[in-house]
Amino acid sequence: MLLQTPTSIPDIQIHEFPSPPFWVTMPPEAVTLMVLGVVAGVVIITWPLIRALAKRLEGRQGADAIALAEVEQLRVRMAELEQLSHRMADLEERLDFAERLLSQNREVPRLEGGRN
Repeated sequence: MLLQTPTSIPDIQIHEFPSPPFWVTMPPEAVTLMVLGVVAGVVIITWPLIRALAKRLEGRQGADAIALAEVEQLRVRMAELEQLSHRMADLEERLDFAERLLSQNREVPRLEGGRN
């Protein structure tokens, strides 16, 4: 057995590994600059959308402030109307009293002057 010649060694196929992604072989500073560039690009592209959303939200808050001011004005007006309602009831009572006085058929005793 020892003197036997070795049989041919089968050819081993060597598989090449895929090359690593480009950011792995780049220096860290370049990767950092790329990330910052992508973030800046996203911000520049979405900036008009963000501003439009902010304006819409601000408009809603402005409308809420206007509505609150109107509600406060209505409350003040309601208080004034309640006061006027009390005054109106008082005037109605006075008018009723005056009508009762006028409707009474009473004669005022007259003093006869000069006769004794």
